[in-house]
Amino acid sequence: MNAPVKTIAAEPMTLRRREGAVETVILNRPAQYNSIPGAMIEEIRFALEDISRDEGVRAVVIAGSGKAFCAGHDLKEMMGNRSHESTRDLFERCCRMMMTIQRMPQPVIARVHGMATAAGCQLVAMCDLAVAAESATFATSGIALGLFCTTPGVAVARNLLRKNALEMLLTGEFIDARKAQAWGLVNRVVADAELDAELKRLIDAIVSKPREVIALGKKVFYEQVEMPIEQAYGVASEAMACNMMLADTAEGVGAFIAKRKPNWIS
Repeated sequence: MNAPVKTIAAEPMTLRRREGAVETVILNRPAQYNSIPGAMIEEIRFALEDISRDEGVRAVVIAGSGKAFCAGHDLKEMMGNRSHESTRDLFERCCRMMMTIQRMPQPVIARVHGMATAAGCQLVAMCDLAVAAESATFATSGIALGLFCTTPGVAVARNLLRKNALEMLLTGEFIDARKAQAWGLVNRVVADAELDAELKRLIDAIVSKPREVIALGKKVFYEQVEMPIEQAYGVASEAMACNMMLADTAEGVGAFIAKRKPNWIS
């Protein structure tokens, strides 16, 4: 009699880890440098949408397992179903996932180590903030394969000066973490061993502020930043008026006047 065949359950493509008020979404395809197939796009989006509804989560981290942050889309999968319809569907789903980051009430921070290329670089750019290890490298490298990184370019062009963005998009060359910081792609760069400590410092500075005000501010920031300046001021003025009506604002201003530490409500 033949021995029964043992089936090994596939590792989940994303992992979630909760520590207090911070939730981390971990890209979990280390052998593939966390390249993102279609199913993983949906896993990430569902995880982010679920987290966005949890008022107990004050900040979200996106990280990669193994040696890299993210190598972009899974090119083998793309070439295996190379039709206009399937490719457009894949990129539309990826764009929906990326926009989920912007629409979440919580700040989303990329924890970047190793390489972040193509859609991986896009993911860094779409996060509200990014902390990178000194060894991290970044590229919109599709052009080297004859595939211009147009969707990563949407996010990259909104973080970098145009000439810097076009240099990345037209050459596909890697830039190091210090240049990525100088060009506006990441906020902070630290020695690899200090990455998690620096990430914690940034998160602590955010979660010490009132949740409701952070959510309002993030929403209005992205709403106004694409508008003509006069329209942006109109949106911002209304937001400031709404903000002044919040209980947290009364507490914060009152604490400042009384020269005491605020006791936030949210």
